[in-house]
Amino acid sequence: MNAAERTVVTSVIKSKAAELGFDLCGIARARSLSERESVLRSWVEAGMNDKMAYLARDIDERINPAILFPGARSLIVTALNYFARPGQRKEDVPIMSRYTYGEDYHDIIIPKLESLLAYIQDLVPDTLGKPICDSAHLLEKAWAEEAGLGWQGRHSIVINKEIGSFFFIGILILNIDLDYDDPFKEDLCRNCTLCVDACPTAAINNNKTIDARKCISNLTIEKRGPIPREIIPNLGRRIYGCDLCQEVCPWNRKAIPNTIPEFAIPEEVAEMDPEDWKSLTKEKFIRLFRKSPLGRKKYEHLMENIRIALGE
Repeated sequence: MNAAERTVVTSVIKSKAAELGFDLCGIARARSLSERESVLRSWVEAGMNDKMAYLARDIDERINPAILFPGARSLIVTALNYFARPGQRKEDVPIMSRYTYGEDYHDIIIPKLESLLAYIQDLVPDTLGKPICDSAHLLEKAWAEEAGLGWQGRHSIVINKEIGSFFFIGILILNIDLDYDDPFKEDLCRNCTLCVDACPTAAINNNKTIDARKCISNLTIEKRGPIPREIIPNLGRRIYGCDLCQEVCPWNRKAIPNTIPEFAIPEEVAEMDPEDWKSLTKEKFIRLFRKSPLGRKKYEHLMENIRIALGE
């Protein structure tokens, strides 16, 4: 493609991304994010990845998409809003993170990226691509910055000035050149520390990383084995994930609820009271949550979280 053709293709790609339902779309030039390597290695060496050994593997691949996808030239970075008002209606129930209300986001975003890739292949034959949504060794938050979508807040989550931080990141790596957006260079958190102050376990470090050994999201989702006893008083009835650092963020004050039907909380789940949660059978768990992120957790582990969250 010449420069003029590249500009046209880039424009229609962004239009197609919006048509597919993505709230944001930016494009970054593929390169090695070598400036990120020292922070990542120091974080792993300090053991802050907890038991998530996969985060310590293939660091070279994480910072360089050309290792993950040979021939990489461009990264299309998308955002899909998942913000929702609190959806659980009964009092004193175990709390689910908002991103778990509906169907698993991987199952929603990957097909959208595949559709975008097919569209691009019609425009530019011989295009090759790899869709990614929390599914490969890639620094997705860093690439969101590179594509101009926003900046990493103190809590490490990417924040966009218009839609806040309640969004999923989806990336499509391509072997073609496109017009590139300017990286987002500002840190608009400035002197705000509301997320740091709100974190009940002091899991937020001073370099935009998280100590997973203390993070409620990790401890209720990824943790293998019991939740540390010293953490239990700070759970606040959370059984899967934690939204506290995002809930207090000023950039989320104007967050607009998503309009994606698949992300809506099922009526039966919204109406569950504490007794319903405590008496949840494995059969009901599978029926209610087989398509949800909660369905990725073993039933026995979820029930242990429920028991702990309800103080039993």
